[in-house]
Amino acid sequence: MNMKRSFFDRLSGSISAGESFDSFEDDLPPAKLSVKHASNKSASPLSDDFAPAAEGQLPVDLYQTPSEIVVRAFVAGVRPDELTVSIRRDMVEIGGSRMEREQISAPDYFSRELFWGSFSRSILLPEEVDVEASSATAKDGLLTIIMPKLDKARQTKLKVKAG
Repeated sequence: MNMKRSFFDRLSGSISAGESFDSFEDDLPPAKLSVKHASNKSASPLSDDFAPAAEGQLPVDLYQTPSEIVVRAFVAGVRPDELTVSIRRDMVEIGGSRMEREQISAPDYFSRELFWGSFSRSILLPEEVDVEASSATAKDGLLTIIMPKLDKARQTKLKVKAG
């Protein structure tokens, strides 16, 4: 005799001990799991997966005002004279290097999230800017680059010379 299962049994998927249950999962081959083996180079609590890359990418904010395009980036720990800022009409490139002040051995770290080493960032600008009138300042670890937009609607009248 086939008894109808209760709502709870159907919802939870439970079956009674006397009932046979045919699962489609029985027909599937067992899944193969890949296991990543840790190297035995050191007994450091930090994984090699978190080792810093050769060069870091600097995170930036890029926004506009009615007359300017502004780039802001945190460059804490970098002196202004160690930063390089290159501006073209359609691109800004920022580079620098942040060096650790003291050397700490890897096994002594519990956590390591700060980036040390060289970094760079190239940013395509949404509009052309006036390279000559642009400025960059660094204060309290924040680099701010202000670039006036080029006024494409501005016109000048030229006198034609005979000759």
